[in-house]
Amino acid sequence: MSVVTLVPPIVTLLPEAGGSGAHGEAGVQPVVAPHSADSLRLLDDPAEWSAFSRPSECGNGCWESSVVIEGMHCAACSLTVEDAIARVPGVVEVQVSAASHRARVVWASGTVQPSGWMEAVQESGYRAVPANDVFASERRRLETRKALWRWLVAGLCMMQVMMYAYPAYVALPGDLSQEMESLLRWASWVLTLPVILFSCGPFFTSALRDIRLARVSMDLPVALGIAITFVMSTVGTFEPQGIFGKEVYFDSLTMFVFFLLTGRWLELRLRDRTAGALEALMNRLPDSVERLNAQGAFERVAVRRLLVGDLVRIQPGEAFAADGVVELGETLVDEALLTGESRPLGRQTGEQVVAGSHNLSATVQVRVQRVGADTRFAQIVALMESASATKPHGAQIADRLAKPFLIGVLLAAALACAWWWGRDPGHALMVAVAVLVVTCPCALSLATPAAMLAAAGSLARNGVMVRKLQALEMLAKVDTLVFDKTGTLTQDAMVLDTVQVRDGMTEARALAMAAAVAQHSKHPASRALVRAHGLRSAQSVDGQQERWVSTSITEAAGQGVSGEVSLSGAAAQPGSVMVRLGAASFCGVAQDASESLRVFLSDAQGWIATFSLSEDIRPQARHAVQALARQGVAVHMLSGDSVDSVARVAQLVGIDLARGGCSPADKLAFLRSLQSDGHTVAMVGDGLNDGPVLAGAHVSFAFGQAVPLAQSQSDFVVMGESLDSVVQTLLLARKAMAIVRQNLWWALLYNAASIPLAIAGWMPAWLAGLGMATSSLIVVLNALRLARPVPQLSAQAHMEN
Repeated sequence: MSVVTLVPPIVTLLPEAGGSGAHGEAGVQPVVAPHSADSLRLLDDPAEWSAFSRPSECGNGCWESSVVIEGMHCAACSLTVEDAIARVPGVVEVQVSAASHRARVVWASGTVQPSGWMEAVQESGYRAVPANDVFASERRRLETRKALWRWLVAGLCMMQVMMYAYPAYVALPGDLSQEMESLLRWASWVLTLPVILFSCGPFFTSALRDIRLARVSMDLPVALGIAITFVMSTVGTFEPQGIFGKEVYFDSLTMFVFFLLTGRWLELRLRDRTAGALEALMNRLPDSVERLNAQGAFERVAVRRLLVGDLVRIQPGEAFAADGVVELGETLVDEALLTGESRPLGRQTGEQVVAGSHNLSATVQVRVQRVGADTRFAQIVALMESASATKPHGAQIADRLAKPFLIGVLLAAALACAWWWGRDPGHALMVAVAVLVVTCPCALSLATPAAMLAAAGSLARNGVMVRKLQALEMLAKVDTLVFDKTGTLTQDAMVLDTVQVRDGMTEARALAMAAAVAQHSKHPASRALVRAHGLRSAQSVDGQQERWVSTSITEAAGQGVSGEVSLSGAAAQPGSVMVRLGAASFCGVAQDASESLRVFLSDAQGWIATFSLSEDIRPQARHAVQALARQGVAVHMLSGDSVDSVARVAQLVGIDLARGGCSPADKLAFLRSLQSDGHTVAMVGDGLNDGPVLAGAHVSFAFGQAVPLAQSQSDFVVMGESLDSVVQTLLLARKAMAIVRQNLWWALLYNAASIPLAIAGWMPAWLAGLGMATSSLIVVLNALRLARPVPQLSAQAHMEN
């Protein structure tokens, strides 16, 4: 994937990039600042769109862009950005996630250009940058560093202010002279200035932006509380005999600013951690790669310059820049983030490698087969970008309530202040400050998206891609799961079950003769015979196996293959035998009524052997079905194959409810009958021919490496080969929804308890700040439990057995 880079404030030159590699580079591209309309218009060049956009499924010249929104802090911010983009003519759809700070924008290229809706974001006080901006991580690191410095300054000043405030708390009447008390107040005021001018900068900047644009966000009540406390305490310092001179609150002010910044900084770190799977995946591609040039030498070029058919050289430690096939060498590769396979995989000449995987052990040369958006890596990244910008239903409700709630907070603070004003104006203002701070709905807005993003990140690390975060909510309610058979419970390959031979013929010789002609056919049955012969040869005790060679091969499509076979090597005998391998009619032998898949071998004398084949059951299939049953999920199997074949597979994997001979319409009708009975149904298919059924289920999985991700109708895509991933996803979805409920209850109980205490004047400002920061941290930390490694079910089942 190519990368658009936006950095302030000058134009510079950078390597054309595709990720985070560190190699030198041949090609360069201009890098421009996003602060001016002219620089944003550089992105209106259609040649640049592929760097941050892709054609949308809705067609009609629509494009779908994924961007990071910088400057957001809360759910109200996300709604502001959504509204700003949605008002731009030509924008078809927009979603902004407050948890991941990402936006998904679908726009019509005939009506609006990228600069149009990006300018709208900028005018609303934020900044949109491409999701794969190479400087995004650097800016995030600088943001974290600034947040840490603000926190340190606030903490240092808080400790000093508390030291000066301490005598006023412990002194008895007459212990402190008026001069000494004024000196302590002045010292506290001076030490509070760095906190206001530096540490509180983000709060005031956001609040001023809200006032200028006549809107409200979660920073506005906080900034008002800080400003009111500082102004009131400043007046009390300069006019000790005035209405606010009774007491100053610099200690409370610095303390709750310190607590607020502590919460913000930790939330920033935790958000980066929960979204780390997406960032790690997007940065898998190198900046450049060694390509063979016309002179026969390898030169380093930008990844975006690769073309299909190029020969590239990948050194140990580098990532593969494109999908291709190994032409020279053998190595070990790491595909953990792409397939969920944690073990290194061997790749040798003739085998496929995928973009984004890492070369671990040796230099290899690879012939490029797919580049850019055509690679599976690009499809995975696009899928994850889309998921990270979607909002679960719970988060949508919380976002819609955020602005009315904040307006209610401002009114509640004003009413509380008015109620207390007649008794003590200073106390009245501090009650208002406590109400403003303690009622900030940060915890409520984070409750659902924090858990969902953590769960999606954990699943991505285990090879399960989440297309829609809402699907996790629905999956947690599933009580019925329907498996397709072929390619889902079974693998694409067939296996040899039994061999029957005529008198005077051995099974080993018959299989060797069959394999000699079968190796020239691509039919699944032929591949199964060749594989079986190879396995039996490798397992031979004495290592001596007859080797047969074939000539004059002829294949009849859908019928079989024929040719002459003869012994090779020391055991060779003169002459050759003409044999036929395939269906009974092709081989000229009688066919019985059995519905099992059988392949026959015959010669001029007639029948030689019968090879009975069966589908290869996935190793984890039975364990997965048992695990689903333990979770109270009813398991069904539907297939278009014969009833006998379906019954055999159902018996092997432990499914009692199975139907064979089903057309796609039959499958969909059965699914709807389950739904009409009140069941929440999940469908697991191979993603290739189950589109209508997958789309009709409440939630669906597309299973297998052959899934075209951009066209898949499923909610989840399993990248690996293990059925355990389906069960793990179900368990994680249930755990995620349990954590969402815990977070929501905590947020509601916190507000229900804190608001009356603050209005009653029993909660000082520093405690309000501590409560607000703690509530948000508890929500995020609770959600972070979902980021723990998912246990392997097969290992658990093996231990149980």
